[in-house]
Amino acid sequence: MAEKRDYYEVLGLSKGAGEDEIKKAFRKLAKQYHPDLHPGDKDAEAKFKEINEAYEVLSDSDKRARYDQFGHAGVDPNYNAGGGGFGGFGGGFGDFSDFGDIFSSIFGSGFGGGTRTNRNGPRQGERIVTGVSITFEEAAFGCTKEVQVSRIETCDECHGSGCAEGTTAEVCSNCRGSGTVVTQQRTAFGVMQSTSECPSCHGRGKIIHQPCQRCKGNGLIRRNKKVTVEIPAGIDDGQSINLHGQGHAGRNGGSSGDLYVTVTVLPHELFTRDGNAVFYEMPISFVQAALGAELQVPTLDGSVKYKIPEATQTGTVFRLRGKGIPNLRGGGRGDQYVTVTVATPKGLSPEQKELLRKFAELSGEPAEEEKKPFKKHKKKG
Repeated sequence: MAEKRDYYEVLGLSKGAGEDEIKKAFRKLAKQYHPDLHPGDKDAEAKFKEINEAYEVLSDSDKRARYDQFGHAGVDPNYNAGGGGFGGFGGGFGDFSDFGDIFSSIFGSGFGGGTRTNRNGPRQGERIVTGVSITFEEAAFGCTKEVQVSRIETCDECHGSGCAEGTTAEVCSNCRGSGTVVTQQRTAFGVMQSTSECPSCHGRGKIIHQPCQRCKGNGLIRRNKKVTVEIPAGIDDGQSINLHGQGHAGRNGGSSGDLYVTVTVLPHELFTRDGNAVFYEMPISFVQAALGAELQVPTLDGSVKYKIPEATQTGTVFRLRGKGIPNLRGGGRGDQYVTVTVATPKGLSPEQKELLRKFAELSGEPAEEEKKPFKKHKKKG
């Protein structure tokens, strides 16, 4: 397996970066390397996948804690699998889902008798975090997108049992299927009891003599999967969509985790947005501003006619009702605000300049500033 880059390095962050810094860095890089902006560029596509993978881990507090302590092997089941990984935790990614129980055994019952869950009971799969970029119009009116995720799924050959076809696992006789063993030690303060992982079955509660060849006895496999995402009208930059049950598969009959898709809205060449309001800056000529005019104003629904009055000044704002962004939860749309700016004409012909001078004379204002020579100041002394 190719050596992976440090996730903090991928996002250009320091190890102590906060949640907002992580999110900001992800959104910036996702916009920069999104495949829609680099069609056919394999390097950009690979970079985008690397950014998503880094964000999925660092945005999840549990995964980030494991990554900070164990590196890639703490969050990627297949990382260095051939080399045995952590040795004691070997056996592929099936055993890495037990990290929560390992920590609880250290900080739970091992310290003050905290409550432990049944490690062999149903466990929900972990969430997946990814991103998708959409256009300004797609954010306004909604769209359907496909995202590709690397997802842990139940093995389709052994159906999660980890056993080869026609065989079954043996209940561990050492722990009687619990996955843990209790040891007692007599001390001066009495008998101290502690719970630890069963050394015979490595905490799984069962021993597989003939493992499934497809999943190597883990019961789970990793697949690249395309997932369809329905993006609602009115969604804004940075908001997320939660797809229930589309995350990593659970264990022992547990439900799958969720898939969180963070939306990045690409900038528009004409419009900007604040909430449900759309803003547009429209240049008009001096004549249109002075005499008034009927303008063709671009909107998200196409051009509409709007009549501006005479003597319109630069910076005047007009409102187009109902031409903004639809409300995310339904119930109408926002408005569009049009700010007009009077453009100074360039490249005037001699005739046009003469007409403007006459206009200035009729208006009682000087057409040209009188050129005054600079006075030379005499040096004192």
